[in-house]
Amino acid sequence: MKIKRALISVYDKKNIKPLLNILSKLKVDLISSGGTYKKIKKLGFKCQEVSDFTNSPEILEGRVKTLHPKIYGGILSKRNNKLHKKELKKNKFKEIDLIVVNFYPFEEVLNKKNVHSKIIENIDVGGPSMVRAAAKNYNFVTVVTNPNQYSRLIEELKKNNGKTTLNFRQLLSSEAFLETGYYDSVISNYFNKLSKNQFTEKKIFHGNLIENFRYGENPHQKGAIYSTNSKADIIQINGKKLSYNNYNDIFSAIAISNSLPKNKGTVIIKHANPCGVSINKNKLTSFKEAFSCDPISAFGGVISFNFKINKKVALELKKIFIEVVIAKGFEKSALKILKNRKKLRIIDSKNLNSDKNLNAKYNLNSIMLQESDTKMFSKNNFHIVSKKKPNNKIFNNLIFAFNICRFVKSNAIVLAKGNSIIGIGSGQPSRIDSCKIAIDKMKQFQNVKYEDEIVAASDAFFPFVDGIETLVQSGVRAIIQPSGSIRDKEIIKFANETGTILVFSKTRHFKH
Repeated sequence: MKIKRALISVYDKKNIKPLLNILSKLKVDLISSGGTYKKIKKLGFKCQEVSDFTNSPEILEGRVKTLHPKIYGGILSKRNNKLHKKELKKNKFKEIDLIVVNFYPFEEVLNKKNVHSKIIENIDVGGPSMVRAAAKNYNFVTVVTNPNQYSRLIEELKKNNGKTTLNFRQLLSSEAFLETGYYDSVISNYFNKLSKNQFTEKKIFHGNLIENFRYGENPHQKGAIYSTNSKADIIQINGKKLSYNNYNDIFSAIAISNSLPKNKGTVIIKHANPCGVSINKNKLTSFKEAFSCDPISAFGGVISFNFKINKKVALELKKIFIEVVIAKGFEKSALKILKNRKKLRIIDSKNLNSDKNLNAKYNLNSIMLQESDTKMFSKNNFHIVSKKKPNNKIFNNLIFAFNICRFVKSNAIVLAKGNSIIGIGSGQPSRIDSCKIAIDKMKQFQNVKYEDEIVAASDAFFPFVDGIETLVQSGVRAIIQPSGSIRDKEIIKFANETGTILVFSKTRHFKH
C-alpha cells in the first residue's frame, strides 16, 4: 500500500525529523494538530492542521481535536470496498494511509505527581482511538506508536518506493494493540488502587521487557523478565548478565532486607531461602554473623545489605565466592574492591521502590493473586501464653526470628541468638524434620552453650508436642509460633513443665 497521506500527532517529538524528511521526499500530505503541528512547521515542513482538514475547530481546551468522522472515515475505510469508496466520495473524505501517534505520558505523570486532576488530564483519548482504528485496518493502513519504530518505517519506505507490505503493517498492528493495551492497563490499575479494588472481576496486567534470560530456571527453559514500571527496577552496576535464578534470589533477599530495621541488617540467600541473617549494628559483625549461620550454603549465594557497604565489608566479601551483592549504596573504595571481580553482579538498591504489591503465580491457564506478606510486627501482635515471661531482649529476638521465618519455605523453623539467625530448617513436609535440620545446622556451625538464650520460631502451629520437645531438648529457651492447633493446650502445658517461654502469634505465615 502506497502512503499518500499521513496524520502525525505525537507527545514525544524526538527523532521526528528523519521521518519527516522521507515523507516529504515521497510527497506525502501531512496532517497534524497542537504542539506536533507547530513542531513540524518549525522544522520547515508543509503540514495541514487537523482543524483545517476537518473544517472543525479544536474544542474543550484541546480535549477534542482528532475525534471527527473525517479522520476515522479516512482511517477505517476499506480501499477495495466500493461502498466505502462511494461514501468517502459523497462526504468528501480522504483516505489516511499512515498514523504516527504516541500518547500523553500517563505513566510518567503518575510516577511524578500525586494530584489526581493532573493525572486525569494525561489520559489520552484521541491518540489510542486513532491507533486502534488504524491497527484494525492494517490491511490498508500503517500505524506507528513509538519513536523507536521510525527507523524501521523509513527502511520499509525506502525499500518499497514509498509503500509498506502487509507483513510489515500486520507486525506494527500487533505492536500497536500492545501499546494501547499496556496504556489502558496502567490507567485501569491506577483507578483500582484509587478505589481500593484490587481483586476485580477482570484483571489486566502490564509489563515492559527488561531482558531475555540466556535460559530460564534450567537450560531447557526459555525465560524473560518484565517490569510493571516503565524501566528496570533492579539497577545492576557490574558483573555478568542476571539469570532467572539470580532474579528469584534477589527478590527474596530484598524482601527480607526491607523487613529489617533501617541501615542495619545482612541477608544471605541460597535458592530463594535465607541461609543467614543478622541485624547487628556493626556492619562488619553483621556480615560475619550472617555468614557464620551456614557458610557452606552461603557459597555462591546472594548477599543483601540494607546499608551502604564500606571498605571493611568489601574486603571480607572478597574472601568468599558469591554470585550477587546488593546494598543501599557503596563507598568508592568498596566499589573498587568489588569491581575487581568482573563477573560479580553488583546491585545498588538505594532507589528501589518498595511499594507493597500483589504477588502473582501463573499455572495451567490460571493466575493466583495475593497481597504480599509485609506486615510489620510489634509486640501487640503476640500473646505470651507460658508462665515464664520473656524479658525485652528475648522478646525482641523472638520477633526477629519470627519475621525471618515467614520468608523461609514452609514448613519453616528458625533458630536465633542475639539478633542473628543460627539455624534454619526449610521446605520439609514434616515440621519436626524442619526442627531437626535447623538444630543440625546450629550444631554444625555454632558453638552453642546451655546458658545461651536460643530462641525458635515456627511459621505455623506445632500440631504435636514432639516438635517443641525436640527444640527444647536441643537447648531452645523460648519459642514463638502461631496459635490454632487443637493441641495448643498440650503445647502450653509442656512449655510450663519445662520452664520454656512460649509466645503465640495472632497470624500464620506460610510461604510456598
